[in-house]
Order: sequence, then structure tokens, then C-alpha cells
Amino acid sequence: MDKNTFTGLFLIMIILAAGVFFMRPSEAEVKREQQVQDSIKRAGTKSANNQAKSETLNTAAAPTVDSAALKGPFGGNINGTEQTNTLENENLKVTFSNLGGKIQSVEVKNQETYGKQPVVLFNGNQNKFGLKLNINGKVVNTNDLYFTATKTGSGITMRANYSADKYVDFIYTVPAKTYNVDFNISLNGLNQVLQGNNVALNWETTLLQQEKDAKKEQEHSGPYFKYTEETPDHLNLHKDEKKDLTEGKIEWFSFKQHFFTSVLIPAVPFEKGDLEVKVVTEPGKIKWYNANMQLPFNQLAAQNYSFKFYFGTNKFNILKDQGHELEKQIDLGYWPLKYINRFVVLPVFNFLEGFGWGYGLIILVLTILLKLAMSPLTYKSYVSMAKMRVLKPEMDEIKAKVGEDNPTLLQQEYLKLYKQVGVNPLGGCLPMLLQLPFVMAFFFFFPNLFELRGESFLWMKDLSTYDNFINFGFNVPFIGDHLSLMCILMTISTLIYTYFNNQISGATGQMKYIGYIMPIIFLGVLNSYPSGLNYYYFLANMLTFLQQFIIRKMVNDDKIHAILQDNKAKPKVEKKKSGFQARLEDYMRQQQQQANQKKK
Repeated sequence: MDKNTFTGLFLIMIILAAGVFFMRPSEAEVKREQQVQDSIKRAGTKSANNQAKSETLNTAAAPTVDSAALKGPFGGNINGTEQTNTLENENLKVTFSNLGGKIQSVEVKNQETYGKQPVVLFNGNQNKFGLKLNINGKVVNTNDLYFTATKTGSGITMRANYSADKYVDFIYTVPAKTYNVDFNISLNGLNQVLQGNNVALNWETTLLQQEKDAKKEQEHSGPYFKYTEETPDHLNLHKDEKKDLTEGKIEWFSFKQHFFTSVLIPAVPFEKGDLEVKVVTEPGKIKWYNANMQLPFNQLAAQNYSFKFYFGTNKFNILKDQGHELEKQIDLGYWPLKYINRFVVLPVFNFLEGFGWGYGLIILVLTILLKLAMSPLTYKSYVSMAKMRVLKPEMDEIKAKVGEDNPTLLQQEYLKLYKQVGVNPLGGCLPMLLQLPFVMAFFFFFPNLFELRGESFLWMKDLSTYDNFINFGFNVPFIGDHLSLMCILMTISTLIYTYFNNQISGATGQMKYIGYIMPIIFLGVLNSYPSGLNYYYFLANMLTFLQQFIIRKMVNDDKIHAILQDNKAKPKVEKKKSGFQARLEDYMRQQQQQANQKKK
């Protein structure tokens, strides 16, 4: 990128910012618009109230269920009054409804939403759960039946009677000190009533918003599933999708949110099924999920099915203790990043967590340990860049002698110089590339780390989301509706780091300006990312400054120059060329021959 292009881009950014500022509505216009919206809202409220009254009258006047239906399958369970019961342990509060005999809502105790409300994963009649039973060619959905509830201690039994000795039992138990609900289905006496070789189980629900940033929560939420003997997989996290699960038996499926998840694990894997997800635009809701699973059915014997629900946090160790590879729902990055996070970063983080420190201090110590581990590579990279900086005067002389008209010959002369003094031109890049996977691993680690949820540090109220130090009240192109102070500090530190790095490496031309553009791009990208992640990158830059200051005191350019000149003066012993070096020299030779022929 030349200077003119860079200047043009910079001016465009200024024009966009100025346009947003000067074209924003005045206070008077905002007030007028607010008055209009309030009037519309009041009119809508009246209309809604009238509609509600009309619906109430219609409901009251609604005809009763046909008498034939009352005499049909589960006729005694078609009518009823909805009632609820609650079971609790130290971690969960589970509410059951006799309508459908289902779990109506789940509250995860000791957790709060960003708005300081209890964490309720789902609630109300938008949560549907039950069996679809094929009886005499007609499908009976147990979600529409009124069950009889019998509560005993830590358990509750929901029963729907087909006849005196034929019934469906949903049996729930909430064990102490777990995030689990044991669930059993008993189809007593129905083996000669039901038709087909499978019984369909349906679970449909809308998960509620728990976090500050609904958009980010949607991006980290989706249905997961696991075929037996295979790695867990998921549906699309960014758009609507429906998927048939027919490639094997299904060990479990889940309705995952960013930091919480609802999982159903059968004792005997599902035969097949399908999963569906839709993004919900209604405020306070994240995504709509639907699962249809097939259970094997044998008409020669009574059928009983055992399951285990998990309703809880997406904390790695808790999910891992559940078994079935549930912890793989947590996105730790692609290969090899997920292995770095899983076997290096996470164990160190858990070790530091054991000291009872605040998470701001833990991130600081974690960053220091990483920088210490990478210090040999940092030192090697600095020395390599120092060698190139010392050689720059000689390279300038070669450039003046050969000229810029023949880049192939110029590169050949540079390679001869590198060979004479014993310098690897890539020596400064390779150590940096080896450190890059660790830098990228944290890009996945912090946004998916449950431990940071709700934890504050300095002005950052929640390290798992952005700190909106400045709220614009409207969307600014490339930035959004807010500005994160920690992201600004990270960007400034990166720009300063780029400046000093250019001084060390002696970068010129386009490479010099590219280094300044990338931090500006990352400002827009990371502005809505967790403040914990930006805090880590800020600390990493600060510690890099400290490392370079110490290394600069240890490295003397005059000594390096003397060593390079000694290497240049020593008689050269021909070493066997590597395959890459031989191919490179052949390529350079061919390019030079082609250039000479063109001149002729």
C-alpha cells in the first residue's frame, strides 16, 4: 500500500465518522419521534387489551371436546386444569406441569443473568415435551394430555391412563448436589396397543437470553448431537437449519447456549432423529430448537426407557465429569488451537484458580507465564532482526550498485551476502510464527470460558463480555453502538508495539504501513469481544515491551556487526545444499537468464 492509498483510506474514515456525527438527529427531532412512538404504543396497548378481552370471551364460549374423543385413547386426560409442582436441590429448581407431564421450566441456582435476574433456561408453554403414540392409525401427543401428578420426596410421577391397567408414566427424580434430572418412561400394558417399531419423542423449546450481548450469545448457541463412537457435532450456529440424523445411533443431543446447556442422554441410544434450529428476533429470546427422536419399540414386551437430563453450566470440568464427551460442546478452536487450550492453557488456568485470586490477577499471571515460556523464541527473533538491521547499510550499497531494474539479480546478491555472514533472512519470522498459535488460541479460550462470566476487574463489570465505556446510542459503521475502553487500550498498545517493532526490524515501504492498519481493523473486530480477551492482548503487548527492553540491554549491535564481519572473513567450507536451497538457486538462475534474454 503506497502513501497515497493509505492517505485516501484515512480520509474516508474521517468522512464517515463526520457524516455520522453531523447527520444525527437533533434533540427536538428525537423528542418528536418519541412522542409519535408513545402514541402508537398507547394505541397498540388499547388494541391488545380489546383483543385479549375478545379472546377471553371466545375462550369462555368455546365448545367442549367432542364426546367421541372423550371415549377414545386417553379420553380421560384430554380435559383438565393445568397445575405445577416443584422439585429442588442445591443447583436446580425444576418446575413440572401436569399438562404434558413435562418439565415446564428450569432455574439454575447461584447464577444470575446480566440483568441480575435468576437464570431460567426455558419457561412456559413454549417448552413442549412428550411422546407421539400411534394408536389405531391416530397419533396421540402426550404433550396435549393432562397427567395426574404424584410427588414423593425428591421425585414426581406423572401418569396418563389409557385404561384401568394401561397407562403412560413419566417419572422424574432430582438427585442432590447435581445438575441432573433422572427421567424414566414406562409404557405399561401398551405394547399391544401401540403400532409400529418406533416411538417418537419430541422436545421443542425457546431458550431465553442470559447474557448482555444477545448477538454474541446467538453466535455461541446451537443444537449439538453425538453419534455413538463419533465426535460431537452441531448445526449451523449463525442461521436456521434442519438436519436429519440418520448416519448412526444418537448417543445424546443438546440445546446449547453460550454459557448454559440442556442435554438429554438416553440409556439406550436413539435409533435416528432430526434436529432443527431457528434464530429468534423477539427480544429476550435467543433461539428456537426442535428435536424429534426415535425410540425402539417392541410389541412383545412392556417398554421402559431411561434418560438423564443435564441442565447446567458450560464449565469444562463439570461437563467432562458428566461423561459422553459433553465438554466438546465448548469451542476451544480448530486444530492445533484446541489442543493448546485443552492441554496447556486450561490446566494452567485451573491451577492458578486454586490460589483463590481474582480473575484479573489470574489472567496477568497466565500472560506472564506464557511470555516466560516463549522468551527463548522472542530473544531469537529479536537477535535475527538485529542482524538484518545491522546488514542494512551493506544491503543498501548492493541495491545502489545493482539497481532496482533487476530484482532477480538483486535478490541473488542479497542471498550471497546472507550466506557470507551466516544470516537466515527468515530467522526473525519463524520464532514469531511458532508463537502465533498460542496468541490465536486465546481468541477462542476467553470468549468461551465460563469462569469469567460475571467476574469484575477494575472498571470492567463482566470479563466475559465487552465493557461499554462509551455508549453512542446509535450504530457507528465498523464500530457498533459502543466503544470498549479495554479494546482502545489494546489498540493503542498494539500501535506502539508496531512502531518499536519497525524500529527494530528496519521495516520500510508498504510493510511499515500495513503494521499500522491491522490494529485499526482489530479495533472494529474486537470491540464487541470479551473485555477479558482484550485485557490479555493488552498485557501481552506490555510484557513484550518489557522483554524487548531487557533484550536490547543484552544485545549489542556493534558486537553483532563484528561477528558478522568475522563470519564474512572466514574461509567458507562448502556445505551440502538442502533441497529447498538448491531449488531456490535454480529458480533464481532461471529468472536471471530470462531477464538477460529479454534485454538482448
